[in-house]
Amino acid sequence: MKVLIDTTVWSLALRKTPKNKAEEQIIKELVELIRELRVVIVGPVRQELLTGISNEKMFNQLRQKLGAFDDAPLDTETYELAAELSNRCRRHGIQGSHTDFLLCAFGVKNECSIFTLDRDFDLYKKHLKIKLHAIREEFS
Repeated sequence: MKVLIDTTVWSLALRKTPKNKAEEQIIKELVELIRELRVVIVGPVRQELLTGISNEKMFNQLRQKLGAFDDAPLDTETYELAAELSNRCRRHGIQGSHTDFLLCAFGVKNECSIFTLDRDFDLYKKHLKIKLHAIREEFS
């Protein structure tokens, strides 16, 4: 199964050094997913990762690293599903970002799990048929 990687996981992995064992495990999991060719990235995540980097050299280095991954296509149906999922959660008192619901819609539509550190996805999961990726036992 393919795994859509959220900005939170990429951000952690792209830092210089992990702060603790839990972060090491997350990074090991991402590296293994990359090795298995299971990683998926979408344009909005790429944009979030590159936004706010004022140092042009660092921006270009990150852009080059991310260039190893093609953006999965997002079509009108995915955007409409994202709006529908957002509305469903909102009816239950749960709000989230447009990007979060776009990731949820992509995951549902393409039957892939979402690897995120954002606990909001646990709330979304109560009302949406999303799959969240868990770190394998060997890394925990």
